[in-house]
Amino acid sequence: MATQTRLMTSGPIRKHLLLFAFPIFLGGLLQQLYHTTDAVVVGNFVSSQALAAVSSVGALTMLIVGLFQGVAVGAGVVISTAFGKGDYDSVRKAVHTTVALGLISSILLTIIGYTFTPTILLWMKTPPEVFVDAQAYIRIFFLGVSSLVMYNVATGILQAVGDSKNPLYFLIISTILNIVLDLVFVIGLKMGIEGTAYATIIAQSVSAILSFRLLFRTKEIVRIRIGEVRIHRGYLGRALRLGVPSGIQNSVTSFANVIVQSSINLFGPAAMAAHGSYNRIQGFAFIPITAFALALMTFTGQNLGAGKKDRVREAARFGMFFAMALAQLVGFALMLFGGQVMTIFTRDSEIIRLGVQKGLIAGWFFWALALSHTMSGILRGAGKSVVPMTVMLSIWCVLRIIFIKVGLALFFDIRIVFWAHPATWTISSIIFVIYYFSADWMGRGDG
Repeated sequence: MATQTRLMTSGPIRKHLLLFAFPIFLGGLLQQLYHTTDAVVVGNFVSSQALAAVSSVGALTMLIVGLFQGVAVGAGVVISTAFGKGDYDSVRKAVHTTVALGLISSILLTIIGYTFTPTILLWMKTPPEVFVDAQAYIRIFFLGVSSLVMYNVATGILQAVGDSKNPLYFLIISTILNIVLDLVFVIGLKMGIEGTAYATIIAQSVSAILSFRLLFRTKEIVRIRIGEVRIHRGYLGRALRLGVPSGIQNSVTSFANVIVQSSINLFGPAAMAAHGSYNRIQGFAFIPITAFALALMTFTGQNLGAGKKDRVREAARFGMFFAMALAQLVGFALMLFGGQVMTIFTRDSEIIRLGVQKGLIAGWFFWALALSHTMSGILRGAGKSVVPMTVMLSIWCVLRIIFIKVGLALFFDIRIVFWAHPATWTISSIIFVIYYFSADWMGRGDG
């Protein structure tokens, strides 16, 4: 199997975006499928408390992993810009710096995640009946987090040079393996929630191994050579300047979502299970959003590297509209069929009722979620990563927390928490639109 690089600085813009985004879309679909399978298996074959535990840990994992994923995004922009310029020496050095950074991040994440999980779960007001399962699941996850980090590193390298197909192939293998192991460990071997965690890290490890096997064997410019894996001077600094704002955004936004989760926890295990289960369903709306955000980031980086601003403008218009339309279609579908879909996870009527209630509130606003993420991708590709960081921190973090705390103090109603996300999605999308049309965002620079 060979890498399939795609230089997007010439040729049909829409074709480039669609051909690049489609494998990411399919990959996201598969990834969401195996995350959903975890919840389905736990909810049906373990217990409602175990489902609540699995459902409550997503924000916590992203809180810790998000910073390092953001740095990987910055490294991808460095690689895509150099690739667009035809500066292959810089591509090679940036690739090996990214791998070295991933290895360092893996060690730090394992130590931090495993050590501080109990403290954070207590701080999140995790109910006693859920705490043990949540701690077991998350600690196993962090023991295998290096596979997730290194898979993201490899995928980021491949996507930066236009290869979105090979990551899809590896995800197909990983997804099938994860589903099979879920069934074997949880249903066959009765390993409970720990079985789900082990299935996830084994599947992630396989995808990471396959990705690096390709990068070690390819004849393309992104080939990895062991002797060159180190921090190359000049490349780490630029990757951090572009990536740390994205990482801070990921982590602090996840911190806000931990606040959201802790507020949900106040309403008990049924609310926790409903919130988490619906988020698994809502994740399907993120798939086209993520696909086009990544496609636009790579396209913008390559074309601004080649000095082709008109192509970036045209791609931005098409990509944003397409992502918004697809995401909103998913939103409407979830509003219509959310109740039926929730029964996949559980037969508990209260969990289903709360999940449907959340869907009827959030489903109208998926267009705003799509607009915010695609604009963030464009701005990161243009080297303006501080802008989305600032918007997301002020709106998705500070304003979201204020909204929840003040709202619950006035009206102790779970619908206050459910409204926090769509309200802040809408406000951030309005700010991004104003910035897009008023600022010189295609001027190069880190910030």
